[in-house]
Amino acid sequence: MVEEFDLVIKNGIIVDGTGSPWFRNDIAIKDGKILKIGKVKEKGEVEIDATNLVVSPGFIDLHNHSDMTILAYPNAESYIMQGVTTAIVGNCGLSMAPVNPDKVDLLKRYLAPFLAKDFEYGWDWKTLGEFYEKIEKQGTTMNLVPLVGHGTVRLAVKGFDPDKSSKEELEEMKSLIAQAMEEGAFGMSTGLIYPPGSYSPTEEIIELAKVIAEYGGIYTTHMRNESKRLIEAVEEAIRIGEEAGVPVEISHHKASGRPNWGKVCATLRLMKRARERGVEVNCDVYPYTAGSTTITALLPNWALEGGVNKMLERLKDKETRERIKLEIEEDRMIGENFLKAAGWEGVLISQCLIEEYEGKTLEQILREKGTFNKPYEGLFDWLIEIKGSAAMVIFIMDEEDVKTVISHPLSMIISDSWVTTPYAGGKPHPRAYGTFPRVLRKYVREEKLLSLEEAIRKMTSLPAAKVRLQDRGLIKEGFWADLVIFDPNKIMDKATYQDPHQYPEGINYVIVNGQIVVENGKLTGKRPGKVIKKVYTR
Repeated sequence: MVEEFDLVIKNGIIVDGTGSPWFRNDIAIKDGKILKIGKVKEKGEVEIDATNLVVSPGFIDLHNHSDMTILAYPNAESYIMQGVTTAIVGNCGLSMAPVNPDKVDLLKRYLAPFLAKDFEYGWDWKTLGEFYEKIEKQGTTMNLVPLVGHGTVRLAVKGFDPDKSSKEELEEMKSLIAQAMEEGAFGMSTGLIYPPGSYSPTEEIIELAKVIAEYGGIYTTHMRNESKRLIEAVEEAIRIGEEAGVPVEISHHKASGRPNWGKVCATLRLMKRARERGVEVNCDVYPYTAGSTTITALLPNWALEGGVNKMLERLKDKETRERIKLEIEEDRMIGENFLKAAGWEGVLISQCLIEEYEGKTLEQILREKGTFNKPYEGLFDWLIEIKGSAAMVIFIMDEEDVKTVISHPLSMIISDSWVTTPYAGGKPHPRAYGTFPRVLRKYVREEKLLSLEEAIRKMTSLPAAKVRLQDRGLIKEGFWADLVIFDPNKIMDKATYQDPHQYPEGINYVIVNGQIVVENGKLTGKRPGKVIKKVYTR
């Protein structure tokens, strides 16, 4: 009897994710997995003619924050439509669990700029496992791979207390991390510019990373500095990996601010040398010259001691205002000095508690208020007005640096954004819609910085291998059928900073776990995504 497959893709230009040259062939899928690559004579329940189209593994986004919005937008439109089938979430030290009920209000308030507006989360979970159970019950279009956030763990134990952790507090943090790993986390992330993670000395992070090492997990880090202390921050990340015995992933690698442009050449050499002595370190990069984060990152770390509400109280004090102004102006901040790096005109408000400010720069806002003659006073008054709840896009990077990192053998492509949808409003960074098609348009087709095969490898098998993700990231018999079918001559990003809610063009089909979720460029409404949990054997 002739076997019938669930799905057969015919005559595709297969770019399999290994970096090897493309080849033409058929792919047969059954029960969510790739059963055969070769000439398929049997019929499929559904057949796709991929003549002149590229068939690649689904894109794997190693640095993603969609755990913060996936409950509100389970169809994951902005990612599925750009070909992302798997997202590693819980990055920058900020995961949605573990939650300490006594400190949940601190966490909710801090994450507010990233959470979906007007959506009732419920906050009825405590552990990472409970949070992802909630997602599984609702269903999702794409696969999610969880990390546990060091900042969230520290907040659950200490709140926004900047003091060094006691032995008991450190043990409590270790216990929470171990529980998250037991529940399926693939590793731990840090966000060392963001309180409360920024309050942690290197030694604390090494001790916590040792827990990750016991489970074979990875350590991903938004480092302590990406500007004037960039090299020292890379050295710290490597030290943590070396002393804890964990693989290191340096998140969204960049040099922030014009005086620091070009430093990525030195930091990439540092990574190469570390690997030569046995430290597994990689980095990732998004294909834009602007970053995006919370508006509170404009202020010194100490300003957030006690949480956002305490910060707002401090901003009403004249002496505190003067201290913050001098630290920024004289570039004495311990953390990042985004205002110095970007300038008032280089900070664009993407999402805000008061929507009328979205899409405007800080300079525009202060000029309209008539306070640009005293910009710091105007900024502090405005932060109080919006209750510190806004996200910003910051123009701080050099295109040549972006190209240097993208083309380096140790780097992979990421978006560093979260699931959104056109009806969500705001002006999120265009990377939420356009990251992966942008690489294929700009750096493959137009500028020829990368070959198609190498670009696909950086989006698929390389991140899968880094996070130790089994059976994904390659077009290979026995692997899960996460696939993207696109026209290499037409694929392109359309999202812009002022008009970000635009889907890319040129992606014909997206398949997740063997099911078609995008057909002829349209969402099908299916939600076959999984929460992928790591199973550890110790």
